[in-house]
Amino acid sequence: MRLFRRRYSPLKVALAGAVFVIFLFILQKDVGDKDPSEEPWLKNIVQGKDQVLDLMLGAVNNIRDSMPKLQIRAPVRQEEPLPSARSCLPGVYTAAELRPLMERSPQDPASPGADGKAFKKDRWTPEETKEKERGYEKHCFNAFASDRISLQRALGPDSRPPDQQQLFVSLRTCSQPGGSSISPPFPPLPLLVQSAPALVLKEIILVDDASTDDYLKDELDRYVEQLQIVRVVRQEERKGLITARLLGASVASGEVLTFLDAHCECFHGWLEPLLSRIAEEPTAVVSPDISTIDLNTFEFSKPVQNGKQHSRGNFDWSLTFGWEVIPSREKQRRKDETFPIKSPTFAGGLFAISRSYFEHIGSYDDQMEIWGGENVEMSFRVWQCGGQVEIIPCSVVGHVFRSKSPHTFPKGTQVISRNQVRLAEVWMDDYKEIFYRRNQQAAQMAREKTYGDITDRRKLREQLHCKNFTWYLQTVYPEMFVPDLTPTFYGAIKNEGTKSCLDVGENNHGGKPLIMYPCHGMGGNQYFEYTSQRELRHNIGKELCLRAGSGSAELGDCQYRGKPGRVPASEEWDLAQHDRLIKTPASSTCLTARGKHPAMVPCDPADPHQLWSFT
Repeated sequence: MRLFRRRYSPLKVALAGAVFVIFLFILQKDVGDKDPSEEPWLKNIVQGKDQVLDLMLGAVNNIRDSMPKLQIRAPVRQEEPLPSARSCLPGVYTAAELRPLMERSPQDPASPGADGKAFKKDRWTPEETKEKERGYEKHCFNAFASDRISLQRALGPDSRPPDQQQLFVSLRTCSQPGGSSISPPFPPLPLLVQSAPALVLKEIILVDDASTDDYLKDELDRYVEQLQIVRVVRQEERKGLITARLLGASVASGEVLTFLDAHCECFHGWLEPLLSRIAEEPTAVVSPDISTIDLNTFEFSKPVQNGKQHSRGNFDWSLTFGWEVIPSREKQRRKDETFPIKSPTFAGGLFAISRSYFEHIGSYDDQMEIWGGENVEMSFRVWQCGGQVEIIPCSVVGHVFRSKSPHTFPKGTQVISRNQVRLAEVWMDDYKEIFYRRNQQAAQMAREKTYGDITDRRKLREQLHCKNFTWYLQTVYPEMFVPDLTPTFYGAIKNEGTKSCLDVGENNHGGKPLIMYPCHGMGGNQYFEYTSQRELRHNIGKELCLRAGSGSAELGDCQYRGKPGRVPASEEWDLAQHDRLIKTPASSTCLTARGKHPAMVPCDPADPHQLWSFT
């Protein structure tokens, strides 16, 4: 049962300028007979438990007849209920009570990008073409299109599965969340005010991370004044996403924090499911189901009525976040489309968390710099310390996924490796060595201890009685393949004849031939492991194995996923240091670097192109 507290206590939302948005909302939860002293962070949640409201039951009993009025259409100003109108039973809000602070203006269905459709333009003047190119160069998306789409655009009818729409009907407002979420010159502040019930939205905080554009100074201040609940806080120097979020949270007073990237656009009823889940489970860190907004056309990829193949967050052993299809184990646990999805990691740009729990769990590592790795670190920390990371399918938020970042790193991109070393040293135990073998820069930082002081973070882990990383892998992410902690050989494979290294080539996710490339010693495309199962694995982003074919050698998805499975003959190799041949027992052929691509030929120990060594 989804719970939501009817209360007018303080609540904040912080929106990071050009980077992210923080929302803060009001919620409480009935925590039963728990003693608040046992969990100090629960004190604020326990207070007032007798006022916890069950809006779901109210929706069934009291708002059933008004459901057609809650269908999303062009917004109109709602009338105050007449004094003679039937009032709701205690614990149930009327649609009027849940309306947003500002109503959306009527939408022109023929306007650019209306209803979430793609922006289209057939003819371009030279000036328009130059403007579009400048936008791509500065923002890495089509700013020309974004500028011409209304900040208040609607996204069309609610296309979520019916059970997702009905579950939160008593919580949803009559406004239509939408708008171009990243269009210069300003972030999408109007849609934020218009897409959340005013009852739970107290303040929007825009964090300016030392922006240099003039329109983000006095002009921005004048603009936000008309939005009533928006204010700007500024950092004097650029410190990046992590510090900006901490600044936003530090000036917030609400009971729930919701972080959103600036380049987002919210679908119908996006907020209420997040709040409901936190009211139900305060240790849940919840993300919306992230949909795609096309970076070229700004077309919003909408939910479909019959549901969809959901994805969840994962990570690889280079500590890079990624997506994967929900495994069968998780599908069986979920009873229907409204159930949360347990996720090993989360993207980090879009999530909600109880403020008390955010502080209890250690907020962010404030010694991490700019951005990179903070989402994986928080995922490990939440799971290992008793919380859970979830995706809420009923909440849908669109996001512009750019192919590259427009932001610079004042101290260079090595800050990402530094951040990753900090998380590995605190949370990964001996498994950190798997990461270090794949990132030589990080390995050097770890050896030289140039990643800063982590005493407080290790003390936090001890104080919270957090579980070890073995528990995380076995319990939270048993689908994750764990490489050998001590592989027989690892590193780059250098050829004696060419003096170059075996390389997987660019964007080789399997099925492509390998290449020979000058040895660079940085791992990456040249990193291989010879495992205890006699495989040659290139397991950085994907688990790829060197596979012998008829005359060819290529990468393919590793077939061995752990015991009781077996390695197929085509992926099994003999490596002997005495003759330096890489031989496949199945065909008694050897790998050679002679020719356009590495290939399989009859073995010849006298041929230097068949002699290899790990470096």
